[in-house]
Amino acid sequence: MDYYNYRRRESSVVQIGDTPLGGSYPIRIQSMTNTSTLDTPGSVEQCIRIIEAGADYVRLTAQGVREAENLANIEKELHERGYHTPLVADIHFNPKAADAAACTVEKVRINPGNFVDSARTFKQIDYTDEEYAAELKRLRERFVAFLDICKEHHTAIRLGVNHGSLSDRIMSRYGDTPAGMVESCMEFLRICRDEHFDNVAISIKASNTVVMVATVRLLIQTMDAEGMHYPLHLGVTEAGDGEDGRIKSAVGIGTLLADGIGDTIRVSLSEAPEAEVPVARKLVDYITARAGHTPIEAPHLSLEQLAARPKEHIEGIGAGEQPVVLAEGKPGKGAKADFYYTRDQAAGGAVRSIVDYPLYRGETHTYPLFRATDWQALTSCQAPLRFLQADTTELTEPLLNRLAGEKGVVLIVTSHHINPVGDTRAALARLTAAGCTCPVILKRDYRENNPEELQVKAGADFGPFLLDSLIDGVYLCNEGEIAAQSLTDYMFTILQAARKRFSKTEYISCPSCGRTMFNLQTTLARVKAATSHLTGLKIGVMGCIVNGPGEMADADYGYVGAGRNRVSLYKGKSCIEKNIPEEQAIEKLIALIKANGDWCDPA
Repeated sequence: MDYYNYRRRESSVVQIGDTPLGGSYPIRIQSMTNTSTLDTPGSVEQCIRIIEAGADYVRLTAQGVREAENLANIEKELHERGYHTPLVADIHFNPKAADAAACTVEKVRINPGNFVDSARTFKQIDYTDEEYAAELKRLRERFVAFLDICKEHHTAIRLGVNHGSLSDRIMSRYGDTPAGMVESCMEFLRICRDEHFDNVAISIKASNTVVMVATVRLLIQTMDAEGMHYPLHLGVTEAGDGEDGRIKSAVGIGTLLADGIGDTIRVSLSEAPEAEVPVARKLVDYITARAGHTPIEAPHLSLEQLAARPKEHIEGIGAGEQPVVLAEGKPGKGAKADFYYTRDQAAGGAVRSIVDYPLYRGETHTYPLFRATDWQALTSCQAPLRFLQADTTELTEPLLNRLAGEKGVVLIVTSHHINPVGDTRAALARLTAAGCTCPVILKRDYRENNPEELQVKAGADFGPFLLDSLIDGVYLCNEGEIAAQSLTDYMFTILQAARKRFSKTEYISCPSCGRTMFNLQTTLARVKAATSHLTGLKIGVMGCIVNGPGEMADADYGYVGAGRNRVSLYKGKSCIEKNIPEEQAIEKLIALIKANGDWCDPA
C-alpha cells in the first residue's frame, strides 16, 4: 500500500438494489433508524429524514422474524412515496430473522460473533481441534442455508464484525485481539468464496480507534493474501455525541479513508440518525478531493519505520512523553495548552510561551521560534528549547542534514499540499532517512467558520499521525469565527480520540437503534451531567446487550439497557446490579463509582 499518494483501494462490486457498492462507485453514506421496526409509520418517516439528509442506504434493526417481515411494509410505503433507497436489515442472535429479511430487503447485515455462536459470556472455553472443527462445520451448515436464500432473492450481505461481540469461541482461541476479529470475519468469507457468493461487503469495527484501524489494516492484508478484495464499510462504534463523536469518528474513519480504504461509511452518533449523514458527507468529500493529486515522492520507508525513529527528549517533549498541545494567544477558560505562541512577548507567570526569535530575551518559561530561513540565528541561540517551523517544501536535504547535527530543536511541520497526510508522511520519511532525532509537532491551518467542518477536517488530518505514533504534539490554527479556546478543546479531544492523552471523562455510547431500551440521547446527557468532572474515567452508556458488555470491556463502568426502562450496571466486564428502574440508575451508578474509590466531588 502507498501511504504517500492517495488512491482508493480496488475492491469488488456488490449489487445493493440500484445503488452498487465498491469498485469505482462513489463512497456511499449510510445511517440507521432508532425506531421500532414494528412501527411502520414512525420507521417510514425516519427513513425519509435520513434519505433526504443524503444517505445512500438506510439500515433498520430486525430482532425477530416479525420485525424482519415488517420491513416489507416499510419498503412498500417508501416506494409508494417515491423513495427507492436500498434498505438494510440489521440482525443479531437470530438466523431465522436473517432468512426472513433476505426475502424482503436489498441487503442483510449479520454479525459473525452471534449469527450461530451464542451470546458472549467472557468465559474461556478449551476446545480440542476436533471440537473446534465441529463448531465450524455447524457454522458452515447454517450460513450456507442463509446464503442460498440470498442467492435466490439477489440479496447482498454484510459481515459486520464488532469488537464488542466476538464469540467466546473466537475469544478462547485468539483472545481479544485484532487477529481474533479478523479470523471471525475470514471464517465466513471463506464459506462465501466456497459457495461462489460474491455479493458481500465487510465491516470490522471497534469503539477504540487504535484497535479499529489496526484491525482493518490486518483484514486487508489477510484478504489480499487469500485473493479477496471485498468492499469495506467503515465506522467507529459507540463514538458518542457532539464534538466528541464527530472528532472520534473523523480520527478513526479519516485515517483509513486517507489511505484509500473504505467503500461506505457510517458515522455513529448518539443523536438523531439524520444528523450522522452530513458529518459523513463532509468527511468523505474532504478526503476524496485528494484524488489525482501530483505524485508525492518519498524514501521507501514503512509507517513502522517512521514510528521507530529515535527522538530526543527536550523540556517534556519527545521520547517517552505524551503529545503536547500548542495554541496561539493566551490561556482562556477551559483546557490549557502546554505552550502558547504569543508572538512578541511572554505571557508571564507559569505559562510556557513561544515568541518570535528576535524578541526572545531568555525569560523563564519562554522559548524562541525560528523559521527555515533563520538557521544561522537558531544555531547561535543558547535557549534549552528552540522551535523551528518549516513547511514540508522547506525540508530539503541540506536543511535536514544540518538539523540532524543540531540538538535541542523541536520541529513544527506544516503542509499546504491537497494531500496533507501523504505530504507530511513523506517529510517524516525524509527526516528519518537523514537521521534527524528532533521531536515533531504537526501544525495544521484552516479557514473555517463551521465548528463541525473544522472538527471533521482536523480529526482526519491529525488522526493518522497520532494513531501511528509519528508525532510528538499538535498545533491547530484557524482563521475564522471559531473561538480560540474551542481550538484548544478540539486538540485535547483529538488526542483523547486517538488514545494518546486523556484530559476528560471518556464516554463510550452507542447511536441507539430499535433495540434500545431507553431514550439514549437524554440518558447520555444525564450521565454526563453527573460524571463529566471525573477526568480519565471511562463510562459506557449502551442501549442494549448486543455490544454493551463487550465494547465496554475497557471501560471502568457501564450503564446498559436491560429491558424496557430497566438498566444494568457494570464494573469492567462484571455486571454488578441488574434490572434497576431507570429513574434510580444514575444515582446507583454514582454509588458504584464511590464504592470503588473513583469518585471525587466537582470542583
